[in-house]
Amino acid sequence: MNDIDNSHNQSLIRLSQAQLNLLELCPPQFQRLYLEQLGSPVSPEVQDNLLWGNQFHQLMQQYFLKLPLDSILEVNPNLKNIIEALLQGVNEQHNLNAESWTEAEHYRALEKGNYLLSVIYDLLIINENQAEILDWKTYLKPQNKKKLENNWQTKLYLYLLAETSDYFPEQISMTYWFVKIPHEPQFLRFEYNQQLHHQTTLELENLLSDLDNYLLDYHQSNLDFPHRKTCEDNCPYYQLFFSDIINLNETEENSNLFSIIDEIEEVSI
Repeated sequence: MNDIDNSHNQSLIRLSQAQLNLLELCPPQFQRLYLEQLGSPVSPEVQDNLLWGNQFHQLMQQYFLKLPLDSILEVNPNLKNIIEALLQGVNEQHNLNAESWTEAEHYRALEKGNYLLSVIYDLLIINENQAEILDWKTYLKPQNKKKLENNWQTKLYLYLLAETSDYFPEQISMTYWFVKIPHEPQFLRFEYNQQLHHQTTLELENLLSDLDNYLLDYHQSNLDFPHRKTCEDNCPYYQLFFSDIINLNETEENSNLFSIIDEIEEVSI
């Protein structure tokens, strides 16, 4: 979200899944990071992870654009092996055939109230009665599937496709593929349905209504975004706002990592 501090003078405010996640978790940190631009540089280790994620997404984009990868993969056997294993898994698990329509880095957006909700699907596979969203993650498969199911990336990606296409929710799914050398690729799939769509609609409307009120108070009355009632127990940014004895560097790094790790910049070819 760029220049959100001036967005009350604009027609729409663009929101991604990462911003929805942070807004739901910690409104004051959302204010701090996106309105006041108070983030700090991340560590070299985090920068390396983000660079690797960018490079991997670019390679997958090139593959599905039918651009050659041989010159890149020949000099990196480990990368070649993991990409070949991933592509084999994708072909086995998904409905890819001569009739399928696919697009890498597929962008969609939906206007909702004062906001423009936007997503970029790493790969979208379209068939007559089925639509599949694929997302590449360059880390190991998480143990807690429920946590990923409740993440706004999963909820927003499925919701937006249902809202902007002719597919019924039951015809839509989302699959995360987890890739980390030297491990074999693994995946988690989430099916969608009308009940989940209704639930996401209500959650989204409530969250955006909260943001409307926060922004109004912030701009008109100079009031900070409020903390959640469960902040002390559940918020990783609690120390940033309330503790006199904090490891500021660690807290800042976690803050920035949370906001950008799922928003690796997509590289246009």
